[in-house]
Amino acid sequence: MKRLAGRIILLWGWRRALVAFLAGALAVLGQAPYDFFAIGFVSFPILVWLLDGATVEPPTSFIKRAMPAFAIGWWFGFGYFVTGLWWVGSAMLVEAEAFAWALPLAVLALPAGLAIFFGLATSIARLFWSGNIGRIAALAFGFGLAEWLRATVLTGFPWNPVGYAAMPIPLLMQSVSVIGVTGMNALAVFVFAMPALLASNRTLKTGIAVALGLMILHVGFGVWSLTREAAAPESMLAVRIVQPSTAQNEKWDQNVRDRIFRTMLELSAQPTGEGIDKPQLIVWPETSVPFLFTDRPDALVAIGELLSPGQTLMAGAVRVEGAAGAGGEPRFYNSVVVINDAGEITDAVDKVHLVPFGEYLPFEDALARVGIKKIVQFPMTFSAGTERHPVTIANGVRALAFICYEIIFPNLAPRANNVADVIINVTNDAWFGNTPGPYQHFRQAQIRAVETGMPVVRAANTGISGYIDGKGRIIDALSINAAGVVDAIVAFTNAPGESILFRGHAGLLILVVLALLAGGMALRERLRVN
Repeated sequence: MKRLAGRIILLWGWRRALVAFLAGALAVLGQAPYDFFAIGFVSFPILVWLLDGATVEPPTSFIKRAMPAFAIGWWFGFGYFVTGLWWVGSAMLVEAEAFAWALPLAVLALPAGLAIFFGLATSIARLFWSGNIGRIAALAFGFGLAEWLRATVLTGFPWNPVGYAAMPIPLLMQSVSVIGVTGMNALAVFVFAMPALLASNRTLKTGIAVALGLMILHVGFGVWSLTREAAAPESMLAVRIVQPSTAQNEKWDQNVRDRIFRTMLELSAQPTGEGIDKPQLIVWPETSVPFLFTDRPDALVAIGELLSPGQTLMAGAVRVEGAAGAGGEPRFYNSVVVINDAGEITDAVDKVHLVPFGEYLPFEDALARVGIKKIVQFPMTFSAGTERHPVTIANGVRALAFICYEIIFPNLAPRANNVADVIINVTNDAWFGNTPGPYQHFRQAQIRAVETGMPVVRAANTGISGYIDGKGRIIDALSINAAGVVDAIVAFTNAPGESILFRGHAGLLILVVLALLAGGMALRERLRVN
């Protein structure tokens, strides 16, 4: 191990960049759908050894001292995001004649931008570097902070956080309910990087003991959380999730929209199996209604005829709202509308967190002049909703709706503190086909369920649709590109939820402890040298 570490430390130039790139690319195997978490024990020790060799001759400026570490982190991140997000390019090929030119931007420019956060992580870590376990703590702190920034800066994009590699199954997801994603990101790197100490006898026993202790706590808490006796449910809700599997190139075709709508009605009207309750709530995916209700009032009549007394439909639809501004232009929203058994829209929740370049175009007028258009070619640009509120459905159940990738943001899904009982997630992943994208998106919904303690009902146009309980367990689901329904009984305790305050503070506390450990050991080492 010492010989391998030595060779990696002494790498230089393009060889150093290539090894960093490959280490990051391998780390993606820890994410869905591969879930080979053990790869973290390879990728992160390599990163540590690369950073061991990231030195410059003094005296030099702070920026010049930081650049070698930044470059290693950037190449690691570029490998991680290229191999983890290549499927985003599939969206450019749905209408290839219009957007094929943007394929390099999706496949290369997006990963290059996101890799800056990993470069920042390694730069921060190198400030507290030492020759012992302190550098492992420094790397964990750097990644914990950088991943928090990635979820926040420029609207945020926390896709495939490094901590998800430590949560491939429900048993290993439960810790996120205590320390949040920030804590999981930091501690996952701390444990994954610990084998780097095998190349040195310094603090090796301490490192092994700490890593084993954290893993035992992680697994033990998962076992306890999944096996403890659950509170008796105080109410039930029969839910039908509809997955129509509409091809993306047909979704807004005016010639087939009546067929698409008829398919939604037919799937919703299917009889339930023997012994299964008739659904009280039916959920359709994101923008599953292929026209504006204001243009087709007959569609609401058809929905009213579909629904039996007491049934409710939550459907993804484009919603238009009056005239806005001096020009009298209407505003359009990507929404979930609530429709009762009389065919009346009783409530609506608008998407708050829109996808840049997908649902709206930043600096639209200026970019349009040079021929750049948003990828999702609706006949309108969406406006962002101002707030997310729970909607009340059958049995007084309160549902909190998240549209598409809103579900990936931890801070958007607080645990029900007299706010909601269930999360409804509607999405359309047809843009990405049968690639890792839909599986990674579904994993995000699983983590939100565990993090919040609330069940998640997820309706996706082409999959993956399903019902996830509050422990992250998949109770039932439909596979990619399958057309059909999932009928599920969602149970609620109606107990007030726990505050996320402690979870937020726990993640912050972990970062502070890691920073103090890294800083303290680096300072002690430098004082000893001097």
